[in-house]
Amino acid sequence: MTGRDLAEQHRTEPDLDLAVGLRGASIGYGDVPVVQDVDLTVHPGEALAVLGSNGSGKTTLARGLLGLASVLGGEVTVLGAPVGRLRERGRVGYVPQRHTVSGAVPATVREVVGVGRLARRGLLGRPTAADRAAVADAIDAVGLGDRTRDPVASLSGGQQRRVLVARALAAEPELLVMDEPTAGVDAANQETLARVLAEVSARGTTLLVVTHEAGPLAGVLTRAVVVDHGRIRYDGPLAGAGPLAGDAGHHHPEDPDDHPGTGYRQHQPWTSSRPVRARDGEQ
Repeated sequence: MTGRDLAEQHRTEPDLDLAVGLRGASIGYGDVPVVQDVDLTVHPGEALAVLGSNGSGKTTLARGLLGLASVLGGEVTVLGAPVGRLRERGRVGYVPQRHTVSGAVPATVREVVGVGRLARRGLLGRPTAADRAAVADAIDAVGLGDRTRDPVASLSGGQQRRVLVARALAAEPELLVMDEPTAGVDAANQETLARVLAEVSARGTTLLVVTHEAGPLAGVLTRAVVVDHGRIRYDGPLAGAGPLAGDAGHHHPEDPDDHPGTGYRQHQPWTSSRPVRARDGEQ
């Protein structure tokens, strides 16, 4: 094997020591890139804020880690495996950008949180004592232990956000990705969420939080990347991220971060006759 071959092998092999690794990564929908030529490494146990204004590409970056957006170029690895090839999917938890979890079919808090264990045991596996304990612990962690049997539709919007967090925690993930977890949540629920994430981080879970405003979680998140026009323009301590680290004035919780439409600043690709849209609320 030549030196060039060795270099190429080293370049393409995933770094098993990283929670997240992007090298020259371009991510988008269909064949349209939204994030382009991004390099990013996140080590296990880090608590990272991904900041940026609407349309900056920050949500698409996170969706690329979850296989919800296409990797169009470069390399993306999650927990040492190429994105989409991680065998134990329960190792990654995800809290989507939604305000509620209620739907047409009534479900209790315990039932919704129990869905988080499916990634660990599979669709056909029967719940075990360990599953039940993990669900109960996750519900207690978000402060809803007294609402276990209540329909989620009876909870406030902030409490429903906490149910989504509990659902992700029930899988006991090594990496927890959250999209706008404080959006539309009152101060009391934000404080509860900050406490929960502090405890989760202290246990060694890697946190990646996409947000317009890091202020409510400033005591938990220590590092920030700022995404602008589909590229990372800042990577460093949260305190040095500038006004985006605490800018609540430009938060529009009803607008998905990378929603196609007027004002998208990168290259307005969504005027194509074959648009590919990210689904609202699952950015």
